Amino acid sequence: MTDSLVIIPTFNEIENIEAIIKAVFGLKKDFHVLIVDDNSPDATAQKVEELIGTYPGRLFLEVRKEKLGLGTAYIHGFKWAIAKKYDYIFEMDADFSHPPADLINLYNTCVAGADLAIGSRYVKGINVVNWSLYRILLSYGASFYVKGITGMKVDDPTAGFVCYKRKVLENLSLDTVRFIGYAFQIEMKFRAHLKGFKIVEVPIVFTDRVRGKSKMSSSIIGEAVFGVIKMKYISLFQKSKF
Repeated sequence: MTDSLVIIPTFNEIENIEAIIKAVFGLKKDFHVLIVDDNSPDATAQKVEELIGTYPGRLFLEVRKEKLGLGTAYIHGFKWAIAKKYDYIFEMDADFSHPPADLINLYNTCVAGADLAIGSRYVKGINVVNWSLYRILLSYGASFYVKGITGMKVDDPTAGFVCYKRKVLENLSLDTVRFIGYAFQIEMKFRAHLKGFKIVEVPIVFTDRVRGKSKMSSSIIGEAVFGVIKMKYISLFQKSKF
């Protein structure tokens, strides 16, 4: 039994899913993988089911009835991981924007003392490949915006490549997490920050997806912009909700 679980939420990732699973299992460290699929119409879940026989006891699948959002998919996975007693629990995208090899760096960072390790695009300059200038400015600007409002000393607060120690997730009141889209990543880090957990950023090179379609939308960005202000307000005047 490994101490580490990688959670990969999916919706229509048939073009990437087999390759990303093989990449994780090809690493020198033993990781387990949980796919949380939102009933993808492109047969992503069926492909995972086929692969489970190739990786017995290492690959797992949870299929939800419909597309319910990134945040709720991770919450589902977190609860599953906590119940199974994994010590290190990872978030990672299916599209290879997060380099699988850097899972080991995130793991080692938590073993060395971090409670939460972030695969950061901005901790050492701007390390993004295949993004337009507009998208870089939008993402980098969002990071400054979030840092300014929340007070977190995190250069990439919207990052979705993360390793949590189990004790962090056990102490974050997962049932009260509000956001399901882009702002989910910010809220999780902010909650950990408020609890005093040690957050460490690890530099990665982020590469935009080559196969499949991006899930980014204007509504997701809007949730983040206005959600951060609401989140900060609640933390100041309704602390019991955190």
